[in-house]
Amino acid sequence: MLRLILTLTLIFCPSAFSQDTPAKPPPAKSVRDLTAEARKSLVTVSHGGRGNTREGTGTGFAISKDLIATCLHVIGEARAIKARTWDGKELTVLAVHASDRKRDLAILKIKDGNLTPLPLGDSAKLLQGESVIALGNPMGLTGSVVEGVLSARREMELGEMLQLAIPVEPGNSGGPILDRQGRVHGIMTMKSTVTANLGFAMPVNLLKPLITTPNPVPMDRWLTIGALNGKEWEPLMGAQWRQRAGRITVKESGSGFGGRSLCLSNLKAPTLPYELEVMVKLNDEAGAAGLAFSADGKEKHYGFYPTGGKLRLTRFDGPSVFTWTILKDADSPHYKPGEWNTLKVRHEPSTIHCFVNDQKVFTVKDDGLKDGRVGLTKFRETEAEFRKFRHGAKLASLAPPAELLEKLEQEINTLKPSDDFSKEEINRLKPHAGINQNLLRKRAEMLEAQARQLRWLAATVHERATQDALTKELDQDEPKIDLLRAALLIARLDNGEIEIEHYLKTVDSMAATIQSALKPKATEKDKLEAVGRYMFEQSGFHGSRGDYYNRANSYLNEVIDDREGIPITLAVLYMEIANRLGIPLQGLPLPGHFAVGKINDGKPTSIIDVYDGAKVISRKEAEELVFNTSGVRLRDEHFQPATKQDMIVRMLRNLIGISNATEEPATVIRYLDTLLLLEPNSPQERLNRALMHMKQKKNAKAKEDVRWLLENNPPGLNRERLLDLFRQL
Repeated sequence: MLRLILTLTLIFCPSAFSQDTPAKPPPAKSVRDLTAEARKSLVTVSHGGRGNTREGTGTGFAISKDLIATCLHVIGEARAIKARTWDGKELTVLAVHASDRKRDLAILKIKDGNLTPLPLGDSAKLLQGESVIALGNPMGLTGSVVEGVLSARREMELGEMLQLAIPVEPGNSGGPILDRQGRVHGIMTMKSTVTANLGFAMPVNLLKPLITTPNPVPMDRWLTIGALNGKEWEPLMGAQWRQRAGRITVKESGSGFGGRSLCLSNLKAPTLPYELEVMVKLNDEAGAAGLAFSADGKEKHYGFYPTGGKLRLTRFDGPSVFTWTILKDADSPHYKPGEWNTLKVRHEPSTIHCFVNDQKVFTVKDDGLKDGRVGLTKFRETEAEFRKFRHGAKLASLAPPAELLEKLEQEINTLKPSDDFSKEEINRLKPHAGINQNLLRKRAEMLEAQARQLRWLAATVHERATQDALTKELDQDEPKIDLLRAALLIARLDNGEIEIEHYLKTVDSMAATIQSALKPKATEKDKLEAVGRYMFEQSGFHGSRGDYYNRANSYLNEVIDDREGIPITLAVLYMEIANRLGIPLQGLPLPGHFAVGKINDGKPTSIIDVYDGAKVISRKEAEELVFNTSGVRLRDEHFQPATKQDMIVRMLRNLIGISNATEEPATVIRYLDTLLLLEPNSPQERLNRALMHMKQKKNAKAKEDVRWLLENNPPGLNRERLLDLFRQL
C-alpha cells in the first residue's frame, strides 16, 4: 500500500510539465481559439518502414521545450523515428525518453528543442459529459480538430481509459485531448470498432510518472529493441523481420516479386550434403513462408514452404516471375494447418528431399543451384513465426519417438469418459426429435467435461515437469546453481513456450557487449558502472511505475523483453550480467525492497538499488527506503545475504501476493505448490493453499494442509481456529 501511495503521489504531484489548478478555473475558450493556441504544440510523428507506410504515422504534442508525448504504437519498435512541427520544421529525435508498453505511451526527446508545451490537467477531475476537443493528423491532414464530450470512463485491457464521443481516424493516435481551458486530459490511443464516432484516450495522469522517472533509450540503442541480431541474420528485400522471445516473426509484403523477402543466416554456409530445419506457423494458410537455401544473397535461392495447405519446392533464378520455377507441389496429411509445423530439407548433390513433421513429402532431382547461404523466406502479406532454425550434416529429430507417442496416446485415450449411447442407439431414437436433442446435449456435456479434464492434465503435466526442473536446479551446491535459469523456470510455470536457452544467450550477449567497451584494466567499480549505464541509460531498463503489481514484472523473460521490472527481477538480471563480468554480488533481501551489494563481516560495504537505476545508496538511505516502503525499521539481520533459493522463493511469494486477489485459485495453487516443494515447512503458504482449495470446493485437499498445520503446530497461528476449520472440512 505504501508503494501504491508513493506511485499515486508521483501521478498527482505538480511538476515542471504541469500547472497548478487555480482555485477558480479560467473561463472556457472557443474551439477556434483553443485550436489556434494548441496547434503550435502539435507534432507529426512517424516511424520508418517499407515505403514509409501510413500505419506508422500519428500525432504528438510538446510537454516541454524538448519533449514530445505520443503513443508507443505510433513510433513503432526498433524503427527510425521522424518528427515534424505544425509548420513543417523537421526535428531530430535523440532518444525515446520514456515509454510504457502496457499503457501505449511514449515520450521523445529532441535536439535543440524550442517547442511550445501544452499545460497538463488532472484527468481524474474531468467529469462525464464535459466538452473536450481532440487535435491530430487524421489521414495525414495535419492540425485537424474535432469537438466532443467525455462519454464515460471504461476499464479496458490497457487500464482505465477515457471514452470519448469523437470521430477518430488513423493519424489521431498520440494527439492531445483538451478541456475548454486548453489543458491536456488524455492522449488519444485507439478507436472503437463498433462506430467511427467513438474513441478512447489514455488519461494524462498516467503520463506523469514517465515524466518524473523516465527510462531513456538513445536512438542507436532503440533501433536494436526487438531487432534481428545482425551477427546472425541479414534481412533482404524488405518486409518487417523481428526477433523476440527466441522467435523470428515477419509481416508486411517484401519488395521482391510476389511480395518475396528473405532473411539469411550470417553463420557459415553449409556444404553439400546437409540438412536444414525450422518450425513455422502461418497466420493464414493462404500465405507462404518457410526455408530458403542455396541462396546467393541476391535473387537466387531454393524455397520450401507451405502455401494454400500444400507443400511447395521452388527455384528462384532471378528477380521476376519468368525466372521462377515450381519444382514440386504436393498435399500432405502430415501438415497441420494453423499449427506449428517442422519443415526440413536434405540437400544432396542434384537431389533435394523435403519433409514435414519428420515425414517425407517428396524428392526432387535438380542441380540448378549449388552451395549457398541458408535462411528463411516469405511471400505476399504473410505473417509468420519461426523457431528452432538449425542446420548440419545430419539433424537428429526433435520429435518424440513414434513408439512413445503411441503409448502416450493410448494412455490418454483411457481417460475418456464412457459413452453411454452407442451410434446404433442414437439412430434408433432419431425419429424422436425431443429425445434425440436431450441425448446430444448430454453427449456435448460429456465431451466438454473430457476436454476440461485433458486441459487440466496438460497443464498439470507441464507444471510438474517445470517444478522438477526447478527443484533439480536448486538441489545443488550454491555456486553451481544457475540463478538465471531458475528464475526463467518460474516464468515457465505460466508459459510453456518460453525458450530458456534464448534468454541465457541474450544475457551472455549483454555481458559481451559491456565487456567489449571496457578498458583492459577496468576495475570492479568501472565494470559495475558500465553494467548500470548499459541497462538504465543505454537500453531503457527501468523500475515499473504505473503497473508495479503486474505478474509480468515477475517473469524474467518479459523483464528482459520489455525492459521493465520490480526490484528483485531487475536485481537478478543485474547480478547475472555482473557475474559474467567476473563480479560476484550478493542479494540483499531488504524488507519490501530487494537490493544487491556486498557484505563483509555482516556489514554492507556496498548497497545498490537496482530498481532506481543501480544507484549506490548509503546505509541511512537504505533505512529510509525500507521504512517508506514497508514501515519496517532496518536491522543488521536484514543484511544477511540471500541464497539463490531465497531469491526464487521471494519471486514466488511476489506472484502469490499479486495473484491472491486477482487470479483464479488454480493459478495461486500453482505458485503455492512450487514454493512448498522448495520450503515444505512454510505455515503461511500451507494455510493459503488450504483456503484456495476450499474456494475450489476441494475440501479433502484443504484438510491435508490443515492437518499438517495441526500436527506441526507452528507459532503465530491460532490452533483453536484451525481445529474449528478442520472440523468444518
